Amino acid sequence: MPRTVIFDFDGTLALGEGPLDAYVRCVDEVAGVEGFAAAAATERARLLTEPGLYRDAYHAVAVAAAGLGIDEDALQQGYLRSRDLLATDDAPVEPAPGLGDFLGRLAAHAELVLVTNAPETRIAEALDALGAAGAFGRIVCSARKPLGLAAVIDEALNHGPVLSVGDIDEFDLAPARERGAATALVGAAAAAPPAEVTFAAERLELLYPAIEAWAADSAPLENVPSGTPRTTGTTRS
Repeated sequence: MPRTVIFDFDGTLALGEGPLDAYVRCVDEVAGVEGFAAAAATERARLLTEPGLYRDAYHAVAVAAAGLGIDEDALQQGYLRSRDLLATDDAPVEPAPGLGDFLGRLAAHAELVLVTNAPETRIAEALDALGAAGAFGRIVCSARKPLGLAAVIDEALNHGPVLSVGDIDEFDLAPARERGAATALVGAAAAAPPAEVTFAAERLELLYPAIEAWAADSAPLENVPSGTPRTTGTTRS
């Protein structure tokens, strides 16, 4: 049966601080509140010292903004301005090592789908910068995850097994796990992943062998390549 691998974008495929730095700058320009940039830097630093405090760095910045009375409208305006800069020198993106080659190999065995809460703005340019242009058979933007991801997973499961890959368990993995699909957690949260996660590693490239084996159905999960991080007590599909 055809297999589907669903990827998140920010924090999973698109790495580096460039987009987030642009977000902070743009919110600062829109809101004009003294001390915001410093407060945002403080909360972003807490991501490293207090794992689990925030979903991701965007959440940390939003908390800093709320503490200074910056409203959701200003945050949204700043975010949209920052997406206009995506994959430019003002908001550069970085791929995991070998990302383009990995996706090319993976596409030989599975349908690749990109699902992101980000708008469509400059996603194509960002994928090109990441070496991933043309890798995805379907791209869903402004997905409103987790609910939007659930709909994509339900459709894909009609055709075969599904693996969802992302950096936020609540948004990227929980909808898949609830439906019996496989999951792969990447990023800082993978240091202490939920027990139900199928694969987990702090860097996506460490999961290339396991994801490829899953897509090719060439090895049971218990026999993924030596040295590949994997949790126990997993949900499998």
